[in-house]
Amino acid sequence: MINIFEVNETNKMIEQENLDVRTITLGISLLDCIDSDLDRLNKNIYTKITTLAKNLVSTGNEIEKEFGIPIVNKRISVTPIALIGGSACKEPGDFVTIAKTLDQVAKEVGVNFIGGYSALVSKGMTKADENLIKSIPKALSVTERVCSSVNVGSTKTGLNMDAVKLMGEIVLKTAEYTKEADSLGCAKLVVFCNAPDDNPFMAGAFHGVTEADAIINVGVSGPGVVRTALTKVRDANFEVLCETIKKTAFKVTRVGQLVAREASKRMGIPFGIVDLSLAPTPAIGDSVADILQEIGLERVGAPGTTAALALLNDQVKKGGVMASSYVGGLSGAFIPVSEDQGMIDAVTAGALTIEKLEAMTCVCSVGLDMIAIPGNTNASTIAGIIADEAAIGMINQKTTAVRVIPVIGKGVGETVEFGGLLGYAPIMPVNNFSCEAFVNRGGRIPAPIHSFKN
Repeated sequence: MINIFEVNETNKMIEQENLDVRTITLGISLLDCIDSDLDRLNKNIYTKITTLAKNLVSTGNEIEKEFGIPIVNKRISVTPIALIGGSACKEPGDFVTIAKTLDQVAKEVGVNFIGGYSALVSKGMTKADENLIKSIPKALSVTERVCSSVNVGSTKTGLNMDAVKLMGEIVLKTAEYTKEADSLGCAKLVVFCNAPDDNPFMAGAFHGVTEADAIINVGVSGPGVVRTALTKVRDANFEVLCETIKKTAFKVTRVGQLVAREASKRMGIPFGIVDLSLAPTPAIGDSVADILQEIGLERVGAPGTTAALALLNDQVKKGGVMASSYVGGLSGAFIPVSEDQGMIDAVTAGALTIEKLEAMTCVCSVGLDMIAIPGNTNASTIAGIIADEAAIGMINQKTTAVRVIPVIGKGVGETVEFGGLLGYAPIMPVNNFSCEAFVNRGGRIPAPIHSFKN
């Protein structure tokens, strides 16, 4: 039973501490839409998504109004389009027509993003995979709400370095295609290692082939709630600190569980997972960096940052799994630079570099996220950054990702404004020593020895 104290506590978290349900994401399988005729395929995709998602936004709005819980986004994820379009799409331009259909559907049903313009190429690329990947720059430049992701490696398969090299080129080309909007297309493109099938957060969401025909996943976020809780235990030892984070994460996850169950019941679609991720926004008081500084760092990036983040990530997961039997996705702490005012301040102060961020990704829940870099960065350098991050995921059996934005026409010392939840970012310097010969070797980096567990 929920008592009046808990009701008041939740209301305070919502009103004063930026607690929100960041997204209700409806996952939809498009496997039954496959057709060898491109027009029929697009029609099938349009019909299925509009049928299943027609009440998604209204249902989210009803729950928000009824329970007083802010639900910031309503989103859709679909089966990786490289799989769906393989039969009908003979060249990259064919895939772009599917991107346009997805964008049209997203606008009609009212969701802010639709994810799944994706390819899974951790061990090799089919012709369809290659065509989809090559279509990404054009697709993201002619759509508003489509998000794209490519999984280039896993602990079980190793790293597909051919795909890594290609993605370095694709990220740069996407930046060029969207340079009039400060290369915003790259903010909708994520390169993964060990991508999960049930992630509700964009830009990396897709509906895995192991999932049901349709599923409701919910992503909850509450950096401000955790920070406020920690202000009450400033002089306490690590045991008290950990218990405080864990208990707070439990409460936040319960809110997500409530919303997920209600959305599932009202839409008649099974509940999948709750993803408790401390996903910051540019709003003051809604920062993961502020939590780390509350733990005892002068600035994020100072010695001790990686240890503090490891502690935070672990306790968030421990609290979350006690609150729901179905915690999944990426659950933990996100460290996107442009979406976190504390991270932006740390970069501006010279406390935080890409190299330190890379070290932090060993223990956070995703990876190098929303980092603006100079527009003249080489494609091979971007591929090297992707390879480094994917290697961390492969060796450590965790999800890692790269979402970097080479801002065409801008360099170190300048700032780029993305707006909304994407925030703004100072352009960070990148190591300019070449890795071209390494990236150009081709082939695969083999899976690590601990992957052979069968």
